[in-house]
Amino acid sequence: MTVKPHLDLWSGIGLVAANMIGAGVFLSAGFMAQTMSAGWILVDWAFGMVLALAGARAYAEVARLVPRSGGEYRYLSELVHPWLGYLAGWASLLVGFAAPIAINAVGAGAFLDTVFDLPEPRILATLFLVALTASHGVNLAASRLTQNVLIAIKVALLVGFVAIGLALGSNEWPRWVPPTGSTAFHIGDFMGNMFWIAFAFSGWNAAIYAASEFKRPARDVPRAMLIGCAAVGVLYILVNWVFVANLTPADASIVFQDRPVTLGHAVTAKLLGKPAADVMSIFVALAFLSAMSAMTMVGPRVYAAMADDGFLPRALAARAGRPPFGSTVFQTCVSLSIVWTHSLRHALDSVGALLVLFSALTCCSLFAMRLRRDLPNPRPVALVCAIAYVALSTWVLFYGIKHRISMSLLVLAGAVLAAATVAYLVTERVRRRAGASSGTGPG
Repeated sequence: MTVKPHLDLWSGIGLVAANMIGAGVFLSAGFMAQTMSAGWILVDWAFGMVLALAGARAYAEVARLVPRSGGEYRYLSELVHPWLGYLAGWASLLVGFAAPIAINAVGAGAFLDTVFDLPEPRILATLFLVALTASHGVNLAASRLTQNVLIAIKVALLVGFVAIGLALGSNEWPRWVPPTGSTAFHIGDFMGNMFWIAFAFSGWNAAIYAASEFKRPARDVPRAMLIGCAAVGVLYILVNWVFVANLTPADASIVFQDRPVTLGHAVTAKLLGKPAADVMSIFVALAFLSAMSAMTMVGPRVYAAMADDGFLPRALAARAGRPPFGSTVFQTCVSLSIVWTHSLRHALDSVGALLVLFSALTCCSLFAMRLRRDLPNPRPVALVCAIAYVALSTWVLFYGIKHRISMSLLVLAGAVLAAATVAYLVTERVRRRAGASSGTGPG
């Protein structure tokens, strides 16, 4: 990667917040309220915040010791094995960035369609993707300006929504009961709903993908993840309090409609009327665009790193002083294929599980460091957080596989794993031959 360092701590925090805040937080409580009481919904979100912070602290240690772009691909390749890094790189493309971008793009189109008479949401999603690809794929200054404007709008939206909800809405403890008729704790519902929460919290590690573009990566990348994750986590809990305090499960069921409406729209309509709710939907759509923008910016850095190492075509690498245009277009093409082939809720279920899996594997790489003499030992607190994250993630995945993830999805994941493994073996053989012919060895 040859992009000149141009990011600082505040840029990193903005990047983390922009990646995290998207469709998930405005939809998830609507699904959860059908099986869980208000109290357990809030506890579930607090649990998700603890899980994300544990992961962020573990990642912060890896980022401090390996301050280079590429994310999980870079870490797992250098600390465990290139094969695992290769799989993580493809996971980043499919579920780390392309799928969430597609989800937010369709969400933005759908929620603007509730206000204006617009074309089918997927057509709008396509237009959004093309516009952001042009912004982030051609010029670094345009990329940075686009991102800064959208994150400012997003933060103003969330803070303003929480302020309105706390000032004008109900602040009494909600007494509604979910349609199941029970307010008791059910471990299956609690852990199963973590997939939506995991999706909403995904992005807390955003700074690692562009680590080489930070002026002080070893210091600012870890801090950006921890500060950004903590700040967004607090906002998420406040936003969900506004939701559960002002909406019943019947009100929240609007997320199941063919033309879904965000919970933010429902609350604002209840407190301020339909015109204000329409304005809210416009700002929510802009928040989705901000999340898309952030992921369109950082995701291609992974594929560019893989191209630099010879695992992807050189056309996907970055050029001096410019963003990786080829990788940006490549990621957008994958996102467009998801836009036109998957429903919003199906994508939410599928993405959360895989994001948790590869984050847990990356946390495990800290223990690989302790087995190598050429690397410094990680700090004990980071190891404790890694253990906590891996343990909690395993628990979430166990219940997800048992209750939420279909057998067809598991078969598909196995097929993708097998195909990626074959692709890795072929690519590694080509790299070795190229290295042998040039006398340099594989990069």
